[in-house]
Amino acid sequence: MTSVQTAQRVPTVPLQAWVEAPVNYLADLSVKPVTYNPPPGTGLARRVGNYRDFVVRIHDGRPIAKELSLDRQAFILAHHDTEVRDFYDEAEVRTRYNAEVEALVKRETGASKVVVFDHTIRTADRAVERGLRTPVRSVHNDYTERSGPQRVRDLLPADEAETRLKKRFAEYNVWRNIAHDPVEMSPLGLVDSESIAPRDLAVCDLVYVDRTGEIYQGVYNADHRWYYFPRMTRDEAILIKCYDSLKDGRARFSLHSAFDDPTSPADAKPRQSIEVRTLAFFD
Repeated sequence: MTSVQTAQRVPTVPLQAWVEAPVNYLADLSVKPVTYNPPPGTGLARRVGNYRDFVVRIHDGRPIAKELSLDRQAFILAHHDTEVRDFYDEAEVRTRYNAEVEALVKRETGASKVVVFDHTIRTADRAVERGLRTPVRSVHNDYTERSGPQRVRDLLPADEAETRLKKRFAEYNVWRNIAHDPVEMSPLGLVDSESIAPRDLAVCDLVYVDRTGEIYQGVYNADHRWYYFPRMTRDEAILIKCYDSLKDGRARFSLHSAFDDPTSPADAKPRQSIEVRTLAFFD
């Protein structure tokens, strides 16, 4: 694990490659952002807010992958083999992949306890009719100052939750390609957390049939530094920090979004991915 004290900043030398692509931000807060999420397989999410596409430069993160830090950029690329044969098999994901993810997050963060609590399969191919979700094409972060601690209370017994909340905890997403071919369509773009200002994070209600949560939507800032990892393979994983309880200068939140890579081939295979959400607790 790389601590916030020793992590190296991303080199300022020009990168070898980048693409320019539109990403969907909030242009401003003239309209309170709300997202209505229907049950999987019943339709697409409906968003309210003043959203607009902005063209950004998205750098190839592979040349600097070893310099990235969860405590500075809020994301890293890790090699991660898996024994999962079929990610569409719910039982296999829960019994085999969850254990792999728990071990990965412990390895990369030094957490003493990791709770894997949710996963989402996304595909760019007939997602709704297959009961799945599509890639998210808005700049967002999965947890807020309020919803991070609330998730701990939702998942742990009351006494344990209050004890854990007195110490550091963090929420990490683990994102990977589940196809046997490299990602060619709708890759994941990530914003360097060091380029995010507090005003760039807007609270957005996330409305489900049975509950309402909160996420952050990104407000456009031309200073955001974007990265992605082209042609991700099945033995790679991105760890994204979406919440950190410590307020000591390290990255606490992040922003990310799927985007259309202009270098994708005309016959690009539809993206298939899984994101697993975890809570990591530190002694």
